[in-house]
Amino acid sequence: MKQLVLTIIGKDRPGLVEEISSAVLAHHGNWLTSNLSHLAGQFAGIIQVEVAEEHLQQLQDGLAVLPGLDVKMETGDLLDEEQTPETINLVITGNDRPGIVQELASVIRHKGANITHLNSRQQSAPNWGVPIFSAFATVTLPIGMNKDNVIDALESITSDLIVDIETE
Repeated sequence: MKQLVLTIIGKDRPGLVEEISSAVLAHHGNWLTSNLSHLAGQFAGIIQVEVAEEHLQQLQDGLAVLPGLDVKMETGDLLDEEQTPETINLVITGNDRPGIVQELASVIRHKGANITHLNSRQQSAPNWGVPIFSAFATVTLPIGMNKDNVIDALESITSDLIVDIETE
């Protein structure tokens, strides 16, 4: 089986996820994991699919003819279960400002960690007088790293940044 990562973008419309999932199923693919969003009237999706090698071209052709969508397909890597590094889920909140995502990403990279998932938003906070930045991030730590090293480094960016670990 081939592991594929699809990136799909186009004008959002009712039934779009059904169209995409029907195309995957009709061409012998198995939808594994996805992250789908509606942003400024556009649909943006990342989907992990597996398909038998003999059906790969059929799946590519079937997705390519979906109307109004830009579909890109990359081969994914299979993970070695014994070398799975620790991941932490962070909830980050602070005053919004230009460059905050870049600062967070830079600190995480300099600690040798990797952002594997990030959802962020700006929201109004009338009682605070400034917009609030909030993010949920999944971060993969290098083998042997203590999660407190990353949290302390993030909180040192500015005094108004709060970083909490979300436990499952």
